Amino acid sequence: MNAGVLISAFLAATIEVIEMVAIVVAVGVARSWRASLAGAAAGLVVLAVLIAALGTALRGVPLQPIRLVVGALLLAFGSQWLRKGILRVARDGWAVGVGEEDVEEAAARGFDWAGFVLSFKGVSLEGVEVAVIVVALGAAADAIGSATLGAAASVVVVGAVGLATYRLVARIPRRALQLFVGAMLTTFGTFWAGEGLGVHWPADELALVWLGIAYAAAALALVRVVSHWRRAIAPPPVAADRVAAGADA
Repeated sequence: MNAGVLISAFLAATIEVIEMVAIVVAVGVARSWRASLAGAAAGLVVLAVLIAALGTALRGVPLQPIRLVVGALLLAFGSQWLRKGILRVARDGWAVGVGEEDVEEAAARGFDWAGFVLSFKGVSLEGVEVAVIVVALGAAADAIGSATLGAAASVVVVGAVGLATYRLVARIPRRALQLFVGAMLTTFGTFWAGEGLGVHWPADELALVWLGIAYAAAALALVRVVSHWRRAIAPPPVAADRVAAGADA
């Protein structure tokens, strides 16, 4: 057992695992826990197979094409959630339907494959990066086992913390949650797609912070704009009452 490699792998993997768990918890709360955990489990299985089959050769897997494809898909999903969240919050407010709010039909009937794919993609991408960390550290010190144990410990610890505190997130109204989860997924999608295209983000992964703030601020501004627009085109209450009375007659 190489303690130095174990600790290094744990700390290095934690950066990626936090992003992985954030996506899994967000998809679980916003759509379906069963689909989200199934997608995460499938992603971890793929990761384990990759490490077992490729070993040190995993260092040669090009991450840029993977980041570009997954980033583009997350942008598609995230922007859709962001758009729906903005429109629904602008229409119904922030606190409507707490505990009783309807979910999307795709998530309410049968297995939620969209949630599964979102969770699977997030875990797979971050999992490949964790695998690269494990193989690089382990191969350099001839301690693949220690590096694997450190990364596995990171997944267990960070995952347990994320699942233990998800109830705080679950109290957020679903429509507000959809808006902020959409902003988060769009943030990850922008970051990964940019890296896939060769973009060098300022401060590396800290760019996720200012990207997230920018998307959230833009979403909040759009909520105000759409709310004002809806009030401007809505018929006056008296006119609405007359239309309803005429329809009843």
